[in-house]
Amino acid sequence: MNETHSAVSKTALHQNHIDAGAKMVPFAGFDMPVSYAGLIQEHNAVRESCGMFDVSHMGEFRIKGPEALELIQWITTNDASKLEAGKVQYSCMPNGRGGIVDDLLVYCLNKNEFILVVNASNRAKDWEWIASNNHWNAEVTDESDEWSLIAVQGPNAAEYLQPLVNEAGIGDMAYYTFQTATVGGKTVLLSATGYTGAGGFEIYLPNAQAQGVWNALLDAGVEPCGLGARDTLRMEAGFCLYGNDIDDTTSPIAAGLGWITKFSKKFMDADRFAEEKESGSKELLRGLVLQERGIPRQGYGIESADGEIIGRITSGTQSPTLGYGIAMGYVLRDAGSLDEIVYIRIRKKAIPARIVRPGFLPKG
Repeated sequence: MNETHSAVSKTALHQNHIDAGAKMVPFAGFDMPVSYAGLIQEHNAVRESCGMFDVSHMGEFRIKGPEALELIQWITTNDASKLEAGKVQYSCMPNGRGGIVDDLLVYCLNKNEFILVVNASNRAKDWEWIASNNHWNAEVTDESDEWSLIAVQGPNAAEYLQPLVNEAGIGDMAYYTFQTATVGGKTVLLSATGYTGAGGFEIYLPNAQAQGVWNALLDAGVEPCGLGARDTLRMEAGFCLYGNDIDDTTSPIAAGLGWITKFSKKFMDADRFAEEKESGSKELLRGLVLQERGIPRQGYGIESADGEIIGRITSGTQSPTLGYGIAMGYVLRDAGSLDEIVYIRIRKKAIPARIVRPGFLPKG
């Protein structure tokens, strides 16, 4: 997922991470914190209470104009016509060859104005793709360098964040909605979204305001968290990571994203995906729960009982919450039935794993 850049970019919170002693790593062209106190502590803080992430490396494109919706409808698989002002939608962009350019969030400001939030590693590619397919009366602006983004995640996120927000009742915001809010006397976009499966908020704010909000949350006792915990949290929730679980060669149908692929409208690759949905994908993205000790890793092979390679792991870890190995990977459709036992080759040993739907946390 990382890109090679001649110079590594820094977010507005970079010095905060350095001052806090964070372990920094290059990621998607940015110098980003991978951990502070440690992955397990940070992961558990989010699952049990509240943690925060600097995700200012994400890209933000504004699309506006009388035909903004028409452009979005063509380049994304979900049906953005269902959006109202203040609503958010998860979607993806097909690449015209049956793969995925990127997965993204679509924010509806009004019927003629939207913000697309894209993966940092795909920002340049996404921009070029959208521009090359903009055959409508729609203006597209890259505002990525103007925004900082702080994700405040966990079951107690509203409790920690509310004292900083002038508007009352943020804990009542519905999932995948957003509103403008006032934080520190400045207007921000407050979104009830996240990438952890733990609930919480994402705050889009001007770069100059980021340090003040970050420090206020830190003073309130919110645990700063890095990319390491972000990855284990999203994996437990069964969320795809672009570059691992989805990419330019995978279709949303095979990746279990049929629920964001709406054939009630015309969009790029619609006919191809409709045919795939009808005939069935060659392979399917599945969840895997190890039945013995072992840590599954990206790239490990998935085998049948007789040792035949039937798939590959795209994401894997030792789940801090559950205490056992979990993974996501593509398995041949005819060999990947739910609850079937397959095997993952770890250090020459075939470890049994049960096939499940992605998403490993108990429901409810």
